[in-house]
Amino acid sequence: MTPPVVLVTGALTGIGRATALAYARDGARIVVSGRRQEDGDALAVELKDAGAADAVFVRADVRREDEVGAMVDCAVARFGRLDIAVNNAGMGILGPIGAVTPEKYAEIFDTNVLGLLLCLKHEFRAMEPQGKGSIVNISSIFGHVGFRTGGSVYSGSKHAVEGITKSVALEGAAKGIRVNAVAPGPIETEMFERAVGPAAHRARFIGMIPQKRAGRPEEAANLIVFLASDKSPFVTGEIVTIDGGFSAG
Repeated sequence: MTPPVVLVTGALTGIGRATALAYARDGARIVVSGRRQEDGDALAVELKDAGAADAVFVRADVRREDEVGAMVDCAVARFGRLDIAVNNAGMGILGPIGAVTPEKYAEIFDTNVLGLLLCLKHEFRAMEPQGKGSIVNISSIFGHVGFRTGGSVYSGSKHAVEGITKSVALEGAAKGIRVNAVAPGPIETEMFERAVGPAAHRARFIGMIPQKRAGRPEEAANLIVFLASDKSPFVTGEIVTIDGGFSAG
């Protein structure tokens, strides 16, 4: 069987990196993107060492349509197609509503919302002629509940991600393109560490999770790989939460 061609944005750290490594271990052909060339080139080598049939890094800022288009074009030029896309690039800046500025709003929404829309636009462009494709967007549990500690703009952007996911899934269904989202809760990433802050705050937050621990990036990656795969062919337009029960009650 020919290994799938997979694109992972925001692949240099956290869930994106874990997802790229999961696909590498399965022997996929992988395009990873981010904004740091040296780190990206090193990741491409690591992916090949981990078992990827081939891997290449493309420097891309998802806020720039020319760079997003070139990223997708690279995947198609190098591998002939694009089977799976994981739209993981995102950012979070927390602060009270009184501290919101147009600049902070634009920084978050341009990455988390505009960046997602541009990725979807060009991924569809590559997948439509094939009549098949699978896309997984990365949301957050704060895409469907509020973030009580200064997360108004971040939470708003992730609510947008979930609405976009559902709408674009409806658009893609007749074209053979599935679109879903994974909504992680507390996962051991750099963004999580910045959000929870000091050790005492972390302990209090972990205590609110029914499983009494944060998740691992590899656990989120495993869910992403499953949701994007042919093992879930009748699933589209869904937001799948992974949070140790945090949002269940």
